[in-house]
Amino acid sequence: MDAHSSSFSSFSAYLRALSLIPSRLSRRAFSVSTSFDEMTSTRYTSGVHMQRTLRWFDLVGFGLGGMIGAGVFVTTGPATQEAGPAIVLSYAIAGLCALLSAFCYTEFAVDMPVAGGAFSYLRVTFGEFAAFLTGANLIMDYVMSNAAVARSFTQYLGAAIGISSAKWKLLIPGLPKGFDQIDLVAVAVVLIITIIICYSTKQSSVLNMTLTAIHILFIAFVIVFGFCKGDWKNFSEPGDPKDESGFFPHGAAGVFKGASLVYLSYIGYDAVSTMAEEVRNPAKDIPIGVSGSVVLVTVLYCLMAASMIKLLPYDMIQAEAPFAAAFARWKWVSNVIGGGASFGILTSLLVAMMGQARYMCVIGRSRVVPAWFAEVHPKTSTPLNASAFLGVFTAAIALFADLDVLLNFVCIGTLFVFYMVANAVIYRRYVVIGSTNPRPTLSFLCSFSLTAIIFTLIWHFATPGKAKTALLSITAIVAIAISLIFHCVTPQAWKPQHWGVPLMPWIPCASIFLNIFLLGSLDGTSYIRFVFFSILTMLIYVLYSVHSSSDAEEDGSLRVKNGEIPELENSFKV
Repeated sequence: MDAHSSSFSSFSAYLRALSLIPSRLSRRAFSVSTSFDEMTSTRYTSGVHMQRTLRWFDLVGFGLGGMIGAGVFVTTGPATQEAGPAIVLSYAIAGLCALLSAFCYTEFAVDMPVAGGAFSYLRVTFGEFAAFLTGANLIMDYVMSNAAVARSFTQYLGAAIGISSAKWKLLIPGLPKGFDQIDLVAVAVVLIITIIICYSTKQSSVLNMTLTAIHILFIAFVIVFGFCKGDWKNFSEPGDPKDESGFFPHGAAGVFKGASLVYLSYIGYDAVSTMAEEVRNPAKDIPIGVSGSVVLVTVLYCLMAASMIKLLPYDMIQAEAPFAAAFARWKWVSNVIGGGASFGILTSLLVAMMGQARYMCVIGRSRVVPAWFAEVHPKTSTPLNASAFLGVFTAAIALFADLDVLLNFVCIGTLFVFYMVANAVIYRRYVVIGSTNPRPTLSFLCSFSLTAIIFTLIWHFATPGKAKTALLSITAIVAIAISLIFHCVTPQAWKPQHWGVPLMPWIPCASIFLNIFLLGSLDGTSYIRFVFFSILTMLIYVLYSVHSSSDAEEDGSLRVKNGEIPELENSFKV
């Protein structure tokens, strides 16, 4: 299609395009791509390819850097009040949940090593609209969480050097509370990291490995110090004799409540999947890199929680600064913890900002946002435009929005995407577009999700007692029965060539169930934000995206030009 016939070439052309909304929605909204398309014609939209320079140890480093940030220092306190000394088991359960989701991501990333992550995975299963809706929410969560992390860097840096972070912020009278403190340090950190990730992916990996190594040394210090100075009796005796004693002071319910709280400390491994396009040997490196990083982080988190409990009984640990309270007897140790958290924040910010840029790059390749975002710079082989735009956007939000305000906006989009990817793995295994009836699989996914929602509602709102226990047991049995019937009746229509999720469909089902359960633990503000931004995303899709992708479809921009087919064999070394 020539420029003059584009939907956006003139106001009259745009009006004509709006009149075509029903037909274009029916054609594009549920149109699915293929793995081959994502790695050929869609990838060609970026012009220059990203260089394949990463190995499994780079991915492990990115995974560690992305997950071990400020989260463990923030969520451990509230979770310990729920789980008691069994906070160690809460971290282990949350780590298992993260590993289940990581398996789903890994199957897609190995079979389709492109930079789009969840957006590409959903585009080849549920279509363009579902991919855009989840991708847009995920990018917004990335931006908001990165701004929050940058603001928290100022606080931890102040704690490390013994200076109040309030002295580094400019108070602007007249602005609403929560938006009246200007944080120039957070802005500087975001912009510096933006420059780094624009320069080189491999160099960013080297920097991440260096900062992560330093951070892990701090964590090792915390673990060793706690085990040497602490007392094992804290695992069974509270500080106040009036409080519940034992390893499970609040029972199994407390352990699972704690797991739902600390699960947020594991968010970050999904960013590793966006680097699949830059991995030398996806079939080998991605499974080791993604799963390995989740396992290592789980071990470190469990040891950190154990060292904290050894130092201080669970009922004396503060909700807001748990490790600072545990090490309060040694003032210099609190400074060390602040320094370690600062390095962790830098690494998590680096990995997350790389992930958000690659999501935006591939969304641009599909033309649902301007193709300008899809461009890869010929010298740096990085998505320069997407990195710079989102970096500036993140810095602008980090400039004035307070940490508490930002934290209300994060997590729900990420958990929703995890839920969608788990569904997509099952759908792709049991449905081949054009040759398999999708109704049995869709019916199973809907009924299983509904059962998980009912379980979650009972868990959160039913009155404690035997009736609640019975209802939860019945609901769980129904979920297992639905899965068993589907497993026995419906054959798999496709199996991955190189690496696949084991025990299909049980592992993705467990991921679906757990992500719905965790979504149920979020507050109402998160859902209001999610609904508002989802409606905004739908409007953008109807008013811009569907017309842009239709134009690209009609002029052949989404197809390989001149019959050129890139060499794919290097993407699947075994």
